[in-house]
Amino acid sequence: MARRNSLLLDTCAAIWLTQQSPMQPEAVEAIDEASDAGQPVRLSLITSWELGLLAKSGRAAMAQAPAVIFRAFLQLPGVMLEGLTPEILIDSSLLPTPVHGDPADRIIIATARALDLTIVTRDRLILDYAAHGHVRALAC
Repeated sequence: MARRNSLLLDTCAAIWLTQQSPMQPEAVEAIDEASDAGQPVRLSLITSWELGLLAKSGRAAMAQAPAVIFRAFLQLPGVMLEGLTPEILIDSSLLPTPVHGDPADRIIIATARALDLTIVTRDRLILDYAAHGHVRALAC
């Protein structure tokens, strides 16, 4: 079972959380448990980069600029920013196979592995990677 009080949101989960979109009950419960335990829900710095890419490509409708949206994520109660380290960035290129091809998702995976976090995601490739035992993930 995932350590439910040590969570890392992927970019889509962060967007859904700020937009109050429906999430799987288990993910909502895990986020609530983390909050009740005083554990922050983590957000990777790479999410800011990914927001910019999503806005530029038009793949995500955004009512505000990506920088404004990212700051809004960080203002949510209990959300903490996780920075990037050389070790995480190097590890993202050396992950066990089969691995996700998206660089941002690889960095999120490497961050979760380095900090012993469970990724909250709807990304099927991350969930499949977790099924191989390389990282913990919780479907949202």
